[in-house]
Amino acid sequence: MNTGESQGHTFTLSPGGRLRGRFRVPGDKSISHRAIMLGSLADGHTRVSGFLEGADALATLRSFRALGVSIEGPGSGRVAIDGVGVDGLRAPAGPLDLGNSGTSMRLLCGLLSGQGFDSVLTGDASLSARPMGRITTPLTSMGASIHATEAGTAPLLIHGGQRLRGIRYEMPVASAQVKSGLLLAGLYAEGETWVKEPAPTRDHTERMLEGFGYPVYREHGWVGVEGGGRLRAADIDVPGDISSAAFFLVGACIAPDSEIVIEHVGVNPTRTGVLDILSLMGADIELRNRREVGGEPVADIHVKSSWLRGIRIPERMVPLAIDEFPVLFVAAACAQGDTVLTGAEELRFKESDRIAVMAEGLQELGVEAEPTADGMVIRGGRRREGHVLQGGQVRSHGDHRIAMALAMAALRARESIEVLDCDNVATSFPGFARLAREAGLGVTETGAVS
Repeated sequence: MNTGESQGHTFTLSPGGRLRGRFRVPGDKSISHRAIMLGSLADGHTRVSGFLEGADALATLRSFRALGVSIEGPGSGRVAIDGVGVDGLRAPAGPLDLGNSGTSMRLLCGLLSGQGFDSVLTGDASLSARPMGRITTPLTSMGASIHATEAGTAPLLIHGGQRLRGIRYEMPVASAQVKSGLLLAGLYAEGETWVKEPAPTRDHTERMLEGFGYPVYREHGWVGVEGGGRLRAADIDVPGDISSAAFFLVGACIAPDSEIVIEHVGVNPTRTGVLDILSLMGADIELRNRREVGGEPVADIHVKSSWLRGIRIPERMVPLAIDEFPVLFVAAACAQGDTVLTGAEELRFKESDRIAVMAEGLQELGVEAEPTADGMVIRGGRRREGHVLQGGQVRSHGDHRIAMALAMAALRARESIEVLDCDNVATSFPGFARLAREAGLGVTETGAVS
């Protein structure tokens, strides 16, 4: 489908191949964001290693520099932060441009609601189209004053000097970004702020708050904080991002004669839905060298090629794998039988409508992929060996996870695949194509890189 988009950076992929070797993937994006935020609010000097030097996390770093925080780096994944304390942020000179990062916008929306100065949050065209009412509505009930567009999108004008009150809020949709934004606002609110989700999501904010010495309460599915506390500086070792590892996990599963070990990956139980879903599909995955680093569970993930089968994905697993579904759709296309996903409407509100865009891409490659309101039905390949996908030209629509997922599809394609508009891969996985080549994927790059 030709949408008139600029092709920009393009991946051209040779058909077939296998993945081999031991390697690491870049640091966890979610933890990198939070390390900058909480390190900036802490009293003292915080050192971060393994920081993801991707566009999204760098947008957070630049924003806190604009808010008056002295931050050295990044260099080789190392960042040093001179924290200013919870009350030490200063008014920025202009709007904070968060690029493509929804995490930055939603978490900063909560945090800045409790400041004594006005601020404006902006982003690129994709981020500016994403709904922000899920975070602004409960923040308003806490006493925040936030002005969005008529469509409820950015730019967001946050009026400072408001008196925030703690609330008890049951979220209608599970979202770690909304939960985290409310907890950060709760640091500045009178009394206690409690949040309950309809299903568990990643808990990096809660774990890191405790790592910085801030009490977090948990009670019957609720999580809460009390305003008025302080954070103490801490050293953070960011593990590899399981969302980035997921592309290689699926690639090694679907490509015959593949075997890889991805080292030092974060395996927080609120993030391992991709492992659980692949295991239900019959994947040969083993976690080795389990350990805990800075409060986060870490392991080396060993994967061998395997014959996947289609499944009905349990809805309880959906929030635990929400960012990994683009590449899980590729796994489903290469599995035997049908895979059915429901309860994943959130995918329509990511960097792209990931249900519609992945269905379009898979259809271009000859896959029977039927999008639904809250998921997809994929009729997998009927062949255990050889090629199950066609080649062709597909569009990522500027979505980094779509681009990398469709790149991995080439491992089971009969002809080459060209993936257009891949500039935003740098938001979460700088160096993806280089690492993929080293592992065995036949990928070349052309065009401008943002």
